[in-house]
Amino acid sequence: MKKAILVVSFGTSYHETRKKTIEPCENKIKESFEGYDFYRAFTSSMIIKKLKKRDNLIIDNPVEALEKLYNEGYEEVIVQSLHIICGEEYNKLKEMVDGFKDKFEKISLGRPLLTYIDDYRETVLSVKQDIEKMDIDEAIVFMGHGTEHESHASYPAIEYMFRDYGINAYVGTVEGYPEIDQVIKLLKERNVKTVDLMPFMLVAGDHAINDMASDEEDSWKTILENKGFNVKVHVKGLGENPYIQEKFANHALDCMKELEEVSI
Repeated sequence: MKKAILVVSFGTSYHETRKKTIEPCENKIKESFEGYDFYRAFTSSMIIKKLKKRDNLIIDNPVEALEKLYNEGYEEVIVQSLHIICGEEYNKLKEMVDGFKDKFEKISLGRPLLTYIDDYRETVLSVKQDIEKMDIDEAIVFMGHGTEHESHASYPAIEYMFRDYGINAYVGTVEGYPEIDQVIKLLKERNVKTVDLMPFMLVAGDHAINDMASDEEDSWKTILENKGFNVKVHVKGLGENPYIQEKFANHALDCMKELEEVSI
């Protein structure tokens, strides 16, 4: 039986962060799947077009990748998402995968980083091990992407669990709720003076570099400084964390086990 593992992320047009985040996650999954051929896809059509035009780098979207796998005679396909929450992008991917269920003998989609309660706990512990190596003063402010999807509740949930594990963390979003204004309100109420600002995203791409860390007047760094906070910036995506890389690999392995159980 021809087997393939397809790893799907939103993608990024920044080479440096791709090599530090997406590729290590892909490699960790690849290492865990002996006997499976590896493939990659991005869900962002904008990033796919930009990479093709700027760098002549061709990356498939999930439908193109699955069509290729079908045409090349693969019978078992495991699709692993590198998305953070079960939001709009992940649900679009789920619909795409569902559309191919009749074309493969076996196909399964691995869950994003935050799905079950244990996923939240394991993610917090993974991040905690990483930030314990940093010089953190008072509080961490995480920038999440955010969504209008009902899964937006993932952000306050992960913030609550960070606190439960002794990390004075606040999670805001660029495109959703809570926003930076709600974060600042809580920081002021709790008399926080110094914050460590970092992305709660797979990659440290455009949002992290421009919306979070830049000196532009509407960046989170500038907004926090103008409100009187001392700000330290860490431009490091979650995908750089080896424990997060392993977690995605484990989600893919869960898919493989489920397919094996179905076959028995």
